Amino acid sequence: MDHVDCIVAGAGVIGLAIAREMARRGMDTLILEAENAIGTGTSSRNSEVIHAGIYYPARSLKARLCVPGREKLYRYCQERAVPHARCGKLIIATDAEQEPVLASILANASACGAGDLTLLTAAEARSLEPKLRCTAALLSPATGIIDSHALMLALLGDAEEHGAALSLNTRIVCGRI
Repeated sequence: MDHVDCIVAGAGVIGLAIAREMARRGMDTLILEAENAIGTGTSSRNSEVIHAGIYYPARSLKARLCVPGREKLYRYCQERAVPHARCGKLIIATDAEQEPVLASILANASACGAGDLTLLTAAEARSLEPKLRCTAALLSPATGIIDSHALMLALLGDAEEHGAALSLNTRIVCGRI
């Protein structure tokens, strides 16, 4: 490649997603990765949680993007057979003093557009997790988990399918536009 339209620095989730989109738009795209494999940095050290978007400040950019982004990610995983699960999570109050915090989380989630949370009694929470000890809980059904390495491989495959090239062991030391 003597000329490219776009150079993407780094082959983690973000870099590969950017490269995929640039290549899909018809741009000659080169992905430069300093390491000898994709996803060896921050992307391989995350919790692999698909967030529901319940904790961000209302009207913040993160709040506005999380819920639609989460749904796009679930669709992409389904289409590309990326292992994932919309398993949900419980946020619990272990005593009555913590219950107002659940109400606050519920109100914030609703303000962020993530209004699918359900306030559960202790008995309802125990019906989901019999060994659980709590006084109340919130069920967040949209929270999930994902195989981030499989996601990166799918993103790379899509980018390459649209003409992007990957160069491993390629450190960027200087740049000029």
